[in-house]
Amino acid sequence: MKGQHKEVLFGLYNDEVVLMNAISKAKKQHLDIMDVYSPFPIHGLDSVLDLEESRLHVVGFIFGTIGMLTALIGMSWIFGGSLMFEGDWPTIFGGKPYWSLPAFIPIVFEMTVLFTAIGMTVVFYIICGLGFGVDNPVLDDRITDDKFCLAFQTNEMDAGSVDNLKGFFQATGAEEVHAKTI
Repeated sequence: MKGQHKEVLFGLYNDEVVLMNAISKAKKQHLDIMDVYSPFPIHGLDSVLDLEESRLHVVGFIFGTIGMLTALIGMSWIFGGSLMFEGDWPTIFGGKPYWSLPAFIPIVFEMTVLFTAIGMTVVFYIICGLGFGVDNPVLDDRITDDKFCLAFQTNEMDAGSVDNLKGFFQATGAEEVHAKTI
């Protein structure tokens, strides 16, 4: 739907419990929820919305493995020198062996954490469409402060369906109901 405007009808709630009840009622009525916004994570929201578990942890494992291999191969090349790769001289520090794995563990750990953190952040930003120059519309500024929001897209709906959604919001305890084009 890039380039097209979305007509959104959303209700603002003051309490996450009331929001969760409204989501459950919307699911029972087979209403198509566009999105739910919250100023903080709500425990159990993903299961109520029937969302799949994120696969971001798989990406973290892959980037962590790349970081670990980068550190091990880099230190092996730096300290092992000509024993493992041709062309370099080994460096001897105080009688340690050329390839001292216990001495490598702190750096391997730090590189694993660094690659994982940077990789997962970049992938998260790409998947969510965030980044420099991206204009993400905000339905209501209070959503990031103290309000909870349940939103429905109304592009394909007739006036009667929109009125039914407004009635749904009133029946589920929404404090405010607004329509906005984003």
